[in-house]
Amino acid sequence: MKFLITGGAGFIGSAVVRYIINNTCHSVVNVDKLTYAGNLESLKSISQDGRYAFEQVDIFDKTELERVFTTHSPDAVMHLAAESHVDRSIDMPCEFIQTNIVGTYNMLEVARAYWLGLDNEKKTSFRFHHVSTDEVYGDLYSDDDLFTEDTPYAPSSPYSASKAASDHLVRAWHRTYNLPIVITNCSNNYGPYHFPEKLIPLVILNAIKGEPLPIYGAGDQIRDWLYVEDHAAALFTV
Repeated sequence: MKFLITGGAGFIGSAVVRYIINNTCHSVVNVDKLTYAGNLESLKSISQDGRYAFEQVDIFDKTELERVFTTHSPDAVMHLAAESHVDRSIDMPCEFIQTNIVGTYNMLEVARAYWLGLDNEKKTSFRFHHVSTDEVYGDLYSDDDLFTEDTPYAPSSPYSASKAASDHLVRAWHRTYNLPIVITNCSNNYGPYHFPEKLIPLVILNAIKGEPLPIYGAGDQIRDWLYVEDHAAALFTV
């Protein structure tokens, strides 16, 4: 199979790309705008593999997305491209609306048009896998509290609100147009190539330099953590 992965140069996306190339016989088309968080060094180990292709494309650009689908003819989509930093979403919410909501809309429409043109066998096996976040469910209030598939949506930042909106769009495209979709909501990831503005690498780097360790708010937030390479393996088995 050939997987079209958006955000494949990002932290989680690059782990997914590496997992597929290193552990399967499948192919990957990596679609990434290469913003500040995109890091092609994270893909250096597989960049010369014949089953890997890279397209520097912004998912806000619908015309370019159509070209990518036509050129590469993917069998499935894994949509990970997103603005994802809460503090940045507070300072610059417009970028989150553009990428996470409008970008997802573009992906859905281009994927739907492409899917409709497939033969019956490929149409049946096609999937649009939308990778979301548990932050769409709001806050945990105790160590025993857990999010489930039935937890009501309660986003509390521009970031989580934009991801919640993208989840709803994906579900609507399934309900309205029958586009075959999967949505997964993961907790905080950590591991290799994590961008240094995120909590774990930021605290480690500040500790090494002897600088203050920044904690969000009063430090009361409960965080659940998932090793990024475990997440990548799990995503591929969904």
